[in-house]
Amino acid sequence: MITAFLLRSLDRKIVIAIALLLLVAVLVPVLNLMTGPSNPLHVPTYIMSLFGKYLTYALLALALDLVWGFCGILSLGHGAFFALGGYAMGMYLMRQIGTRGSYGDPVLPDFMVFLNWKDLPWFWYGFNQFWFAALMVLVVPGLLAFVFGWFAFRSRVNGVYLSIITQAMTYALLLAFFRNDMGFGGNNGLTDFKDIIGFNVQADGTRAVLFAATAIFLALSLLLASAIVRSKFGKVLVGVRDAESRTRFLGYRVEHFKLFTFVVSAMMAGIAGALYVPQVGIINPGEFAPANSIEVVIWTAVGGRATLIGPIIGAILVNGGKTIFTGLFPEFWLFALGGLFVAVTLFLPKGVVGTIAQYLGKRKVVSKAAPPAAEEDGIEPKIQAAE
Repeated sequence: MITAFLLRSLDRKIVIAIALLLLVAVLVPVLNLMTGPSNPLHVPTYIMSLFGKYLTYALLALALDLVWGFCGILSLGHGAFFALGGYAMGMYLMRQIGTRGSYGDPVLPDFMVFLNWKDLPWFWYGFNQFWFAALMVLVVPGLLAFVFGWFAFRSRVNGVYLSIITQAMTYALLLAFFRNDMGFGGNNGLTDFKDIIGFNVQADGTRAVLFAATAIFLALSLLLASAIVRSKFGKVLVGVRDAESRTRFLGYRVEHFKLFTFVVSAMMAGIAGALYVPQVGIINPGEFAPANSIEVVIWTAVGGRATLIGPIIGAILVNGGKTIFTGLFPEFWLFALGGLFVAVTLFLPKGVVGTIAQYLGKRKVVSKAAPPAAEEDGIEPKIQAAE
């Protein structure tokens, strides 16, 4: 039944996007591991890791598009779910260091030894097991989203007020995680990772697997998101987005639809954060910064809201441009980012993918409405003969 539900969501665009992601998941690691540096087709490890980071951002943008594009919830706090998933994975990676840390403590991470902690906090228990950490990657962001959404949606908080509250939640978590007594590394965060599931996290083979896993999870998330929005449930979501009061009048429990979508989106963001941390090598409270969540909105808007594929493209394009632009003109990047958002809002309100789809749709309508050329050729000689 689940398979049929997922397969019904497939259209040509989604199939092509998933096929490309799966191809990238295989091709890039092969070109990295099976070719030498002198080979023109060789993909260096740092490039692979950089694009792996872009793919985690693409997954985060897809998660936001699910709630913003199809449910009308403009969340400015998705960076919090991303960071919580990252911290869950970071805690597992810290527990794998063991006696190889600077202080050689077999249980306590280095920052706890430095701060004179005597015992491991209770909320660190279980993170020495990968399955537990993977479960927490889903549970922690999902639980926060459930509790937050339960109160916000039942209270019918909408629009800009909901956006401000989500941003306030993110900022509160930022301040909390900056504290040394919270047990998450304070300002420095979690870093100096050694192993993941027994493999050296710095090894080329491990990084290739992490890249492939990121591309595969992005493909699976795209399939799941497509299945949701193309189902009857998704049609109700669009109704909630476009006319919430009318949808409520028809008898639908709007808050339940919002809550389910918000929780699923938060879990997707948590997975993105968990895949981000081992590839980047650090997680700190800066990931909770409200500006990060605003950037996710920009990626989604640039690519195309309510298109699913658009946010993926937007995240890759904007972050690729950021890498190049900050290398050339680092002090002007924020101005360029703000100008990009203003330009997209004014001239490409549907984003890159949405604008292209609209243009192609108009051309198709015009081509169908135009009379066939053969008929015109047949009519013209008759008119001339009559004259």
